[in-house]
Amino acid sequence: MSRTPVQLAVERHGDATVVGVTGELNLASYASLRDGLLKVATDAPEGLVADISGLAIADSSLVSVFSLVAMRIGDWPGIPFTVVAGSAGQRALLGRHVVVRYVPVRADVVAAVAALDQPVRRRCERLFPRGEGASAQIRDFVTAKLAEWEVPELAEDARLIATELVENVLRHTTSEPKLRLDLRRGVCTVAVADQDTRPAMLLERLSPFEPGLGLKLVAQIARTWGCSRSWAGGKVVWAVLLPGARTTGDRPAG
Repeated sequence: MSRTPVQLAVERHGDATVVGVTGELNLASYASLRDGLLKVATDAPEGLVADISGLAIADSSLVSVFSLVAMRIGDWPGIPFTVVAGSAGQRALLGRHVVVRYVPVRADVVAAVAALDQPVRRRCERLFPRGEGASAQIRDFVTAKLAEWEVPELAEDARLIATELVENVLRHTTSEPKLRLDLRRGVCTVAVADQDTRPAMLLERLSPFEPGLGLKLVAQIARTWGCSRSWAGGKVVWAVLLPGARTTGDRPAG
């Protein structure tokens, strides 16, 4: 029996990004829905709403996908997430499977956008040209921006992470690196995007004389880090910094 695949339609609604989800949620479409929402989240700076009013749910247990998405985007991009369930039956189903514990569920898009918890957020983004001076330019940019945001104590770690991520882009891709800094509730994220879809891999240096410390350095400094595919194409490698909090973990978060 043929099944209707899940389709995502992305549009803006005020400051929020709204994804209209149609088709059928089943075992075959679960991964594409999960990955699609995660990709959209990388380009949704203020908040994400998934409108599932037009989604047929073949297996009720699979609605846990929305809880998973909420948890995965909690660290990065760290944006609020809500779900629109247009029918009372859908809302009851999400309640039975405790999705409402992780994601606010509303009856329409207007209510869902209003329910987004939007903390005071500072954000900047800049594309840097490829060239020998790119790393130095990025270090200066990070230092100036975090001083402007009055969190200079994060500047040293942010500079190290930004430099390493940019050098990875320059070394392993042909893209121009795009740096993004976010600050919300004292949490700073450093993210670098490129147009190469190959995931970032944490590798050990074969020799102490090899240039760069790779993602090992990022993993040691950041509270968590990960590599996310972008809805616009390519990928984003990101790291989360907390004041005075380093880890020794070396596993990506997403």
